[in-house]
Amino acid sequence: MSVNRVTTSTVPEDPDGARTPVRGRAADLASTPLRGRAADLAFIEARLDALDRGEGGIIRVEGPVGIGRSRILAEAAAAARRRGTRVFEGAADPDEQFVPLGPLLDGLLSGEEPLSGADRLRDLATTPGQRFRLLQELGDRLRETARNGPLLVVLDDLQWCDDLTLLTFNTLAAGLSSHAILWLVAVRGGTVPSGVRTTLDRIRQAGAHELALEPLDDRATARITEDVLGAPPGPDVLRLARRAEGVPQLLVELLGALREAVVIVNGTAGLPAGPPAPRELPAVARRLGQLSVEARELVRTAAAAGGPVTVALLGELLGRSSAALITAVRESLDAGLLTESGDRLAFRHDLVREAVEAGLPLSLRRALRGRAAAPAPGSATAAVRRPGPWAGSAPTDTEDGGARPRDVTEADRLRTAAAELAVTAPGPAAERSLRALELTAPDAPERPRVVAETIPLLWQTGHAARGRELGASALATGGLGPEDEARVRLALARLAAPFDFSEAVRQARAGAALPGIPDGLRGRLLAVLAVGLSMSGEHAAAERVAAEAWETAAAAGDRSAEATLTTVRSAVSFHRMDLAEAFRQAERSAALADALGVSTSLWVPEALWHALLSNTTGRSAEALAAAEEGIRITAEQGRITATRMWRMTRSRILLEAGRLTEARADAEAASATAGDPGPGNLADVTLRYVMMRVALHTDDRRTARTCAAEARRMRSDGAPVVRQFGAWMLALMADSEGRPDRAMAELDEVMTSPAADRPAYAGLVDPADAPVLVRLALRAGAHERAAQAVALAERLAALNPGLTFLAATAAHARGLLDNDLAPLVRAVRLYEDCPRPLARASALEDAGRKLAATRTPEAVPYFDTALALYARAGAERDAARVRRRLRAAGVRRRPSTAGLSDIWPELTAAELRVARLVARGLTNQQAAEHLSLSPHTVSSHLRRAFTKLDITSRGELTRLVEDRDSGA
Repeated sequence: MSVNRVTTSTVPEDPDGARTPVRGRAADLASTPLRGRAADLAFIEARLDALDRGEGGIIRVEGPVGIGRSRILAEAAAAARRRGTRVFEGAADPDEQFVPLGPLLDGLLSGEEPLSGADRLRDLATTPGQRFRLLQELGDRLRETARNGPLLVVLDDLQWCDDLTLLTFNTLAAGLSSHAILWLVAVRGGTVPSGVRTTLDRIRQAGAHELALEPLDDRATARITEDVLGAPPGPDVLRLARRAEGVPQLLVELLGALREAVVIVNGTAGLPAGPPAPRELPAVARRLGQLSVEARELVRTAAAAGGPVTVALLGELLGRSSAALITAVRESLDAGLLTESGDRLAFRHDLVREAVEAGLPLSLRRALRGRAAAPAPGSATAAVRRPGPWAGSAPTDTEDGGARPRDVTEADRLRTAAAELAVTAPGPAAERSLRALELTAPDAPERPRVVAETIPLLWQTGHAARGRELGASALATGGLGPEDEARVRLALARLAAPFDFSEAVRQARAGAALPGIPDGLRGRLLAVLAVGLSMSGEHAAAERVAAEAWETAAAAGDRSAEATLTTVRSAVSFHRMDLAEAFRQAERSAALADALGVSTSLWVPEALWHALLSNTTGRSAEALAAAEEGIRITAEQGRITATRMWRMTRSRILLEAGRLTEARADAEAASATAGDPGPGNLADVTLRYVMMRVALHTDDRRTARTCAAEARRMRSDGAPVVRQFGAWMLALMADSEGRPDRAMAELDEVMTSPAADRPAYAGLVDPADAPVLVRLALRAGAHERAAQAVALAERLAALNPGLTFLAATAAHARGLLDNDLAPLVRAVRLYEDCPRPLARASALEDAGRKLAATRTPEAVPYFDTALALYARAGAERDAARVRRRLRAAGVRRRPSTAGLSDIWPELTAAELRVARLVARGLTNQQAAEHLSLSPHTVSSHLRRAFTKLDITSRGELTRLVEDRDSGA
């Protein structure tokens, strides 16, 4: 914070009493006395006295923005040092929240006298999987240091701390409470993130002392004014100073803006020419810069509109619906810039409003205020978004609307910053890129390139719809040169890849066909085209394009395109059933992408394909570990879209690992958001497919019907692979309804498609489904199709002899086709070494069914094992079917609670589903919508889960889910 830093030096009064203007360079107010805080400092001194007696504890300093929290902490640290107390000082930064444990480590390991073993602790902090050891060693080092004398640990701006810092602070403060360690933390008043609120509640329960900083009184305001201006304030200056409402930061910056107008007459500072026009204040500018682009746009518009404004009016001025402003309004309120006044929004301080408005061009202020005074009839509720005052052009005072030179320079600086941040912090990078776009004139030659740079950042940070709108607008404007158009189409193709495979192909193909573009750019477009074709299921075409793209990328030395094309080669090998080569290429692709950094990927993290490949071939543990790591890394980096793609992938892995409740929770948590441009083809082939399979296993007919409706839409999609998934989902639904003929009819198109592009499993989406298809075809009397599925399963197993899972599915399918017990029993034995419990249960059930016809007692153990596996997975429908088979064999088995997850023995299935959704960040309302429950029911489930798990907050629940899922 910059509280009390803005001062002006003074010029001695003229001996004759002439007026002496206040001039000079600003000095540092931190060196002047702290005014109006005597009682607060006395309280801290009393706690330092107690620390000297060996009593530790926690002091929480709270107050609004600008009230002087940081100054109090600095004074406390200085007082402690004067006593000989060892002091560690750390502070959080809103721009560095992506650095786990950064604020606390900086405080403990930096400075003149860092904690002992600093190098060792830094190594632990940067080594994955060492969190527990780091906590343990930090505690040991602090405990050892405290034995040699009292310690003061200062942590400023707790509201910006990352979750790991909060957890570590809370853990250390609690674990070291008996030692002579005083923790002094400061937090902004008002609304704070939930994790911070949980931490504050915990330290309050632990007996933390609270120090709430109040606004300064008139006497302190006058003393600070005298300190800054060098003379007691006259009535006019004091009247102006009172407008800061006792907030030191605003007061000091206001006085700094006055120094050109203040003159000292007979020892009194006055404003003979009256108060100057409002100016921008540095602290306000910094606070604006910490907001998202949408919130910053809203605050500026509210300032230009004048007095308190309704959200509807802001929506009209910004060209958006009121609903679209919810997040921006919440952020502006949380930042303390705006406050609610009845049904209107107003600035918390009028000085802040004036400072924000002063930063806007006069022409824009007048235009917005005019529109605010007379909005178009009925337009306040318009749902169609129109360009807002910041969208697409830079504010300018020039008559011709061209960009000012300083705007061009600032835009270049912002683009450079965005490029540097893109690797580790795409969120801040996107904001800077958007700001650069605002500052770039519509007719500027560099504008298309800025658009192309911005789109991938919006896509990565969960704003794909906005990115697509930006690119479509640039293309619709026309007048782009071939290279500019190609860059925009490349960005749009990358954006479309997870949502619309066919659109990704269209954009990449159109870009690659443009004349005269650089070879490197064409190579990237061809690489994305190959990926799009491969994802669409057009394998032959993907292979042809990849061959051309490889030559172009090699000539240009483009390693990023090489990584993407290696993924395509892996997919081609997979389609040809050469899984050893597919794995080799996938590992090479993932290694290349990892070396380059995830931000350079033309598609998605190439490791995601490796995880999918591992899962499809029965390496579930390896696939799940990769997915967990992918979720962790992308979440830490703020790559929202990549995180969702990893969660979609994890839902498939959990499904096939027989963890149905968790698979459904992941699928629901990864469902579409407002930032998506459409239903999402990747979601079609992951989470929607998962939801259908889970619904059929658990006999959830309502969800199954909803998924079937989605499958019918998928049947008409432009991408063959999406049509394939849709057909298979509809076939499974028809079979569950006892309509095998209809099920086979759904698969007709897939099973008769051209051989070059026919899916490797003749309509299946997973090798384990070969027995399912054989069973379905036999029920429909389609023996030839059943034989075709068996032949393909056996061919796949023969080509890949090292994969036991494939041998098991082939034996299972053969046993069903031939109605032969021997291959069924062989499949049961082979499945024992595979992490596919549902596939194993199915083989056990089929073997038991075969035995029951002639050797009923021998069938019972098979049925019992199948029942246990189904029940543990939560597959109620399958378990009920096996119980019926057991009853037919003269054995009764009661339903039990064995279906509950082994790692969640405390919770019911319903409670676990709610807990998992909430742990993944959903609100009660969102969880209710996902589960088709009432919010009251969700709240009840959550309360019971909290009680059973002995936790009290969502933060604790999130950490518990992470720990148990990771096996910690």
